[in-house]
Amino acid sequence: MQLGVNVPNFGPGTDPGVLRDWARVVEGLGFDLLMVSDHVAVTADVAARYPEPFYDPFATLSWLAGVTDGRLRLGTTVLVMPYRHPLVVARTASSLHRLSGGRFVLGVGVGWARQEFEALGVPFGARGRLTDEYLRAVRDSWAKQGEGAAAPVWVGGHSEAAMRRVAEFGDAWHPLRLSMDQMRSVLERHELPGFAPRIALRLTGAPLDAPDRPAGTGDLEQIIGDLRELRALGAEAVVLDPYHADPEETRRPETAWRALTAVAEEWRRTS
Repeated sequence: MQLGVNVPNFGPGTDPGVLRDWARVVEGLGFDLLMVSDHVAVTADVAARYPEPFYDPFATLSWLAGVTDGRLRLGTTVLVMPYRHPLVVARTASSLHRLSGGRFVLGVGVGWARQEFEALGVPFGARGRLTDEYLRAVRDSWAKQGEGAAAPVWVGGHSEAAMRRVAEFGDAWHPLRLSMDQMRSVLERHELPGFAPRIALRLTGAPLDAPDRPAGTGDLEQIIGDLRELRALGAEAVVLDPYHADPEETRRPETAWRALTAVAEEWRRTS
């Protein structure tokens, strides 16, 4: 099972130098995958959690592809599919995939920020239908572009519509920040092409005993236990997300780096 990191490509503490440092830490600790998030119009509902500067995911990953080696995979967690014309997404994603030596993963979702949809002139209520239409168009475009164009597609969400979308268009289900019970329940009810969750990473000094504890939170033993259980459930990759919705965290990346170091070293030692 591969391990990845969701790197903040936004916030007051983020700049090109910090992004380069993040890539070096992720790569240096032996992680397999580096992923970034997506917003286009940083409206008030977005800015409360993911403020400017917000670096475009395709531009960021293209740049990071040139400063990392050929082993580290790069991806989006998640690209909001209805925000862009699908042929633009298809061409940009296939270009990044080819130029990076086949390292790109296209994680996609329907989106949640109503004000951002309004700013972009995209109907919020149609976001599910548009995501389906656009994913079909991306797949068709890649087929026409020929060999090497298609990147793996990880589909987010955990509704019944999302499960159908995973089965029809995805290479893996990519749920975001669910509990172990929630993920286990979905996997028991659905036969899916793959499983690659993104979980929180919050390392505590003592165990957490809440019954609805999010996966990836707690002391080191609990977090490693979550990773082992996800591997047993068939996860091909797990993405650790050390950001907890406080923009000031982006000014202190060392806190996240220490947690990632502890998890990486313990995982290598015991897995």
